[in-house]
Amino acid sequence: MSERIARLHIQRSDGGAPRVETFDVPFTPGSSVLDGLRWIRSMRDPTLAIRFSCINANACKECMMELDGKVVYACTERLREGDMRLAPLGNKALVQDLVTEIAPRDERLLP
Repeated sequence: MSERIARLHIQRSDGGAPRVETFDVPFTPGSSVLDGLRWIRSMRDPTLAIRFSCINANACKECMMELDGKVVYACTERLREGDMRLAPLGNKALVQDLVTEIAPRDERLLP
């Protein structure tokens, strides 16, 4: 029996032109997209930039991103077998990879 996988196509950028990198993640029913992203960081690419703060009982809203063109929370959206396309929020300033600015400019401590 072949391994069940979720194939995550992730839009990445470190200030240059955006590119898409693809990662095959082991699929386990009930896992979240955030679980898949954390697996990538620990097992494949520690440079993948994501933001989350789940100590706040899934109330932090820091893991918001686009999944197949729809805005979702990575911590509550379920991983599924097959292809999934992840991108940073299009209406926020990009920091790196899937991380965007979350605080309005006038509320930040630093410029």
